Amino acid sequence: MIRFLRQKTNITSILVVRSITLLLLSCTAIRTTVGVISSIPSSLAELPLDGHLSFDELHHIAKDFGNRFQYLPSAILYPKSVSDIALTVEHIWQLGPYSDLTIAARGHGHSLQGQSQTHRGIVINMESLKSPLMKVHRGKSPFVDVSGGELWINILRESLKYGLAPKSWTDYLHLTVGGTLSNGGISGQAFRHGPQISNVHQLEVITGKGEVVKCSEKQNEDLFHGVLGGLGQFGIITQARISLEPAPDMVKWIRVLYSDFETFTRDQERLISEENTFDYIEGFVIINRTGLVNNWRSSFSPQDPIQASEFKSEGRTLFCLEMAKYYKLSDLDTAIKEVERLLSQLNYVSSTLFLSEVPYIEFLDRVHVSEIKLRSKGLWEVPHPWLNLLIPRSKIDIFAAEVFGNILTDTSNGPILIYPVNKSKWDNRTSVVIPEEDIFYLVAFLSSAIPTSTGTDGLKHILTQNTRILDFCERANLGVKQYLAHYTRQEDWKNHFGPHWESFVQRKSAYDPLAILAPGQQIFHKAAPFL
Repeated sequence: MIRFLRQKTNITSILVVRSITLLLLSCTAIRTTVGVISSIPSSLAELPLDGHLSFDELHHIAKDFGNRFQYLPSAILYPKSVSDIALTVEHIWQLGPYSDLTIAARGHGHSLQGQSQTHRGIVINMESLKSPLMKVHRGKSPFVDVSGGELWINILRESLKYGLAPKSWTDYLHLTVGGTLSNGGISGQAFRHGPQISNVHQLEVITGKGEVVKCSEKQNEDLFHGVLGGLGQFGIITQARISLEPAPDMVKWIRVLYSDFETFTRDQERLISEENTFDYIEGFVIINRTGLVNNWRSSFSPQDPIQASEFKSEGRTLFCLEMAKYYKLSDLDTAIKEVERLLSQLNYVSSTLFLSEVPYIEFLDRVHVSEIKLRSKGLWEVPHPWLNLLIPRSKIDIFAAEVFGNILTDTSNGPILIYPVNKSKWDNRTSVVIPEEDIFYLVAFLSSAIPTSTGTDGLKHILTQNTRILDFCERANLGVKQYLAHYTRQEDWKNHFGPHWESFVQRKSAYDPLAILAPGQQIFHKAAPFL
């Protein structure tokens, strides 16, 4: 029947078949030889919503941070309650496989390649579902209950009122809870606490059938683990219970430079393996960037200004180790001694020790400062062809030699992050795919492209560069996994998930059998068979 409806046929016949099959539903679809034109069922407008559906001014929602893909939806749902989302999803579920409607849950729109968009479907503006649900619970094991559409920066501000804070972060806090938990949530605290998905006690999820389900490790555990890192495929996160810990007051923020990659990674791995170490450890690569050390002076002070002024970075690939030690004001002396002890074990270029001391919230929200500056210059809403890779520890030297030595030979168009994390802090029951080794590296190429440029800072050049990196990883059989992956063929997704593909498909069949949710990931297609 589905194949018949997809052929070039008489429009009247299609409507007759649909009216027989779907009975009283008023969904109308016209299929032509050039594609599918879907209309929103009038019955959707009659749903008893606390919020509302908007059918106008849709263009602003048809883009994301990546600024490369634009898919125009048919409507935007602005929910004011969980039931708004459940009613909408359930209604589309009841329309059955003959309706083309899909649903994309969109948080702050920070996806990179259209993952939070849907073509002619319904986008749910999750940020409409925020504040009323946030509640901090103190005690021996503190936690906070939050909406899936709440921004992490708001959770930080609220929990700090009680002297508490979440344990694990992303580098950028102006993202929604549902967005990061659907992917992983990695930053410089992940080596110690794991990603954000390792610090969740409980979820409330709306499945692709419109069911509202509470889930945790002890209740509906398969859905719980599936949704965490599940790319939005099994349910929409409407509420989360996030683990908290006592919050520090201040941060000693440190950067040092290395000219040798092997020494740089050895020091990183030493630090993440110690029990008493820094609270945050990241690194980044500096490729032929003149004067970077001097640019640090606006927020960092060199330990030895004279030596630092004599250090020259021109024409060299350098590696920066960035560390932070959190502390209470009453523990300042102890923090100073700890930092001195840890630094004494490292083998960085001695003249490149730069230090800063900032409040905890200022450190965590540091990227937002850069955002404000870029927005003022019109450089924020540009294409962001980012590439995020998870690389096994045993292959990181091979990767670095080729990528930093041969493929990237010019000044990079954005930060290049590189730091190790411990696999033991990740739960292998979740949907996230990571390398098999005990330690693996996150390497993130966070490029920004100038839309009008045809040079090395243009989109075409950066995308070609990304392709060269991926091709090398495949040829060299490095066992690399993409984080925030984007594929357009299911065969590529099968390769991405590897032995986990079968369980991923089974979960999809159980919780979203019509493939209504998260069509922008392009893993499954509505009404198409999964197996």
